[in-house]
Amino acid sequence: MRKRVNNYLAYIDKILAHELPVTASFDADGKYVEKAAKDEAPTRKDYEKLAETHLSQISFFQHERLVHLMVTILFSALTFAVFVLLYIQIGGITQSGLSEGFSWGLLILFLLLVVLEVPYVMHYYLLENSVQKMYKQYDELLKRIRQ
Repeated sequence: MRKRVNNYLAYIDKILAHELPVTASFDADGKYVEKAAKDEAPTRKDYEKLAETHLSQISFFQHERLVHLMVTILFSALTFAVFVLLYIQIGGITQSGLSEGFSWGLLILFLLLVVLEVPYVMHYYLLENSVQKMYKQYDELLKRIRQ
């Protein structure tokens, strides 16, 4: 997903910088098929079509962002719940040490959840920032349509 998001953002940026024609098609692998010469002036209709396609891409990425937000919140809640259980358990341990009544499995589960939470947060961060950038790109496309 990271590769697709980055390639799509680069594709729109190249069109907005006039490095690609507005009619160039996007491939998820980052390859572009140019349907017109680079020096050919784009029409308003070309920008409208691109803006419509861009809106559908924004919608797809927003959905992906929402799903990852829910997963991230779920993992955070589970991590916090396991932390609370560990805290309660450690508070109930007598002076005889950790061997009596301590659940190593719970500690391993907590560490696993913390380790898994990091990539979820990083991926959500990528999606959030990418969608915000797509909004700016869309605004730029609207400016060019109005010109």
